[in-house]
Amino acid sequence: MFSGIHLWEFIMAGLPSLENRHCAVFDSATKPLTVKQAQPLFTQLASGWLLDADAKEIRQEFRFKNFYHTMAFVNALAWIAHQQDHHPDLEVGYNRCLVRYSTHSIGGLSENDFICAAKIDALNP
Repeated sequence: MFSGIHLWEFIMAGLPSLENRHCAVFDSATKPLTVKQAQPLFTQLASGWLLDADAKEIRQEFRFKNFYHTMAFVNALAWIAHQQDHHPDLEVGYNRCLVRYSTHSIGGLSENDFICAAKIDALNP
């Protein structure tokens, strides 16, 4: 018999890798992921991502050689966000971009945040 995190891990094991999945539509009745539910998803991301203590947000700051490379990354990120209909909060500077994901409609993290982060990882910034 499965319970708690073990059931969640069992379900996740049968799914395609995060970068090969597509974001789902959630309504306001959907509950955000708990820390225990977020952890297995978080471990599938490349290093550099940070999960806040209460599992409300994941974030990573990316550094680049110059403004041109920063904006090329931002444009690639915008394409992913458009394709997935799931949009990060961005802070963009000359040679850096802070990417923050949280599913605002549910007040915390969802699988969508991890799917989009994995797609960014696949860009190899």
